[in-house]
Amino acid sequence: MKPDNFSVARRQRGLTLISTLIVASFLAFCLYLAFRTVPALNEYFAMQRIVGVIAADGAAGASPTQMRRSFERYAYTDDIVSVTGADLEIARASGVTYVDVAWERKVPVAGNVSLLLEFNVSSSSGRQ
Repeated sequence: MKPDNFSVARRQRGLTLISTLIVASFLAFCLYLAFRTVPALNEYFAMQRIVGVIAADGAAGASPTQMRRSFERYAYTDDIVSVTGADLEIARASGVTYVDVAWERKVPVAGNVSLLLEFNVSSSSGRQ
């Protein structure tokens, strides 16, 4: 006995052309957002590394002014544009140097729509 066309069509499953286009456009939009946020994330990871180095410099005896100048050199090398040396909050207590910085980065998406990314990096170094 041969199965009729209706039962064969009923058992077939998969994506239609329209649903494939919808899924592809959603994935393309997610990929677009990821590409737009990569520079901000690179800046964040560079800031984590730099703030750790600056805190270690402070534990070695560098003054806050020297630490800010050192940050400016590192920031120029790593192409950090959202934060300056004046934005660093530097504190010392009981032989420990604390360095903290918080900033926002606005990533334009399309037209007047944008993503606002908030970052906060802190590090401490010294003997506790």
